[in-house]
Amino acid sequence: MADTNHIGFNNEKYLKEQTSAILERVNRFNDKLYLEFGGKILYDYHAARVLPGFDPNVKMRLLQILKDKIDVILCIHAGDIERKKVRADFGITYDADALKTIDDLREWGIDITAVVITRYQDQPPAKVFKNKLELRGVKVYLHYPTIGYPTDVDLIVSDQGYGANEYIKTTNPIVIVTGPGPGSGKLATCLCNLYHEYKKGVKAGYAKFETFPIWDLPIDHKVNVAYEAATVDLKDEVLIDEHHLRAYHIKTVNYNRDIEAFHLLKRIIEKITGGESMYQSPTDMGVNRASSGIVNDAIITEASHQEIIRRYFRCAVEYAMGLADKNTLNHAVKIMNKIGAKVEDRKVVMPARKAAKDAEKSGKGNEGIFCGAAVELHDGTIITGKNSPLMHASSSLVLNASKHLAGIPDNMFLLPESLIDSVTYLKKNILNGKMVSLDVDETLIVLGISALSNPAAKMALENLKHLRDCEVHTTHIPTPGDEAGLRKLKVNLTCDPEYSSKSLFISGE
Repeated sequence: MADTNHIGFNNEKYLKEQTSAILERVNRFNDKLYLEFGGKILYDYHAARVLPGFDPNVKMRLLQILKDKIDVILCIHAGDIERKKVRADFGITYDADALKTIDDLREWGIDITAVVITRYQDQPPAKVFKNKLELRGVKVYLHYPTIGYPTDVDLIVSDQGYGANEYIKTTNPIVIVTGPGPGSGKLATCLCNLYHEYKKGVKAGYAKFETFPIWDLPIDHKVNVAYEAATVDLKDEVLIDEHHLRAYHIKTVNYNRDIEAFHLLKRIIEKITGGESMYQSPTDMGVNRASSGIVNDAIITEASHQEIIRRYFRCAVEYAMGLADKNTLNHAVKIMNKIGAKVEDRKVVMPARKAAKDAEKSGKGNEGIFCGAAVELHDGTIITGKNSPLMHASSSLVLNASKHLAGIPDNMFLLPESLIDSVTYLKKNILNGKMVSLDVDETLIVLGISALSNPAAKMALENLKHLRDCEVHTTHIPTPGDEAGLRKLKVNLTCDPEYSSKSLFISGE
């Protein structure tokens, strides 16, 4: 659990003001509001990292407060299903994340009203996804690319444009429209239904709820710069909302895509409603009250500084893996330079690199590659690990950290040699694996077995929960087994953009 002395955000204060802001907006629109939910509706770990104290599921707590007043529509872009786009914090594809979101919402007592597959063009994987949902009793709508978008407003707002998509039936005054990530088609879904509502004589409204950027913080506040770092692949840039400045003479911020699209969106809304839009700026559309929960600016400033560095490392790794281009990496470097950040500002980076050097000096690496890993515990203690023929660096790190937390001497062995030999025999001689050293996932299983007969291993096992939210850095890209194990431990992981094997193909062993 996180150190309560490093709390920068008050959830209860935020919830009170955010709920009030949403209900006030509903009352402006004849009791029917389409509320576009940007960012993550569940497990918003980015927000939790840059706003220490922020509950990653606070939006769900908000929805529970409004439970009797909401319908929930989940959007997913057919192209994301086809490309198998991955949500990095869980390592699962967007379509799998949509299924997980439906399950998670049900656990919170909230049912999905419908799933909308947006910009559908007969993609076979999207068809499979639709069938899978419908066989499980989930209502699915197909929305197609909007004819005339973005230039011909008269065609967009017509029966051939928005009207060509089927009306999504809802019964409650607040319709939450969410999706697994940016580009899910949330806005178009809101506007399609808004078009149908007005044809039915229902004067519904639209508003936007996004946590970042925080509109009433300065443009160069690090929490807003961290938003740019988090959307580096989209090239999002936080700018002064000139529309708001002209209309109200108040300086607020928004991101470039919303600012650039505002004129078009305003014209579309006015065309749908047949009157003057109540909105004079993108900031007007938002109902975000995140700044009301900030109780310690210095803490969130430092937390945002650290997140910018994490995002740089992620981008560098994605570039090394061929998932990001050189321009994206350059943009991440530019953001680092903008705030004067260095990788050394992340406390675990240099100790991890030193551990790799120590492995090299000892000559006990694997395949001639020497890896290091480091973790910063909640009390500030730095623990390191290095690879060996028996164990990955991250595996060594987890065992060393758990021993430290349990007060077990460093020279005490937690895993019986017979167990390690049995696993390596299985991997090498039975499964014909090339990498026989234990990854984190395997190490956790062996530790769990060892705990049955070894009291020290049981103590170490019990202390693994204290690694949650700790900062970890490795000198090499984790193997699938390392990544899966570290994700289960819920650490904040970064790594240098180097591979831990000379092999081009690394299996999930």
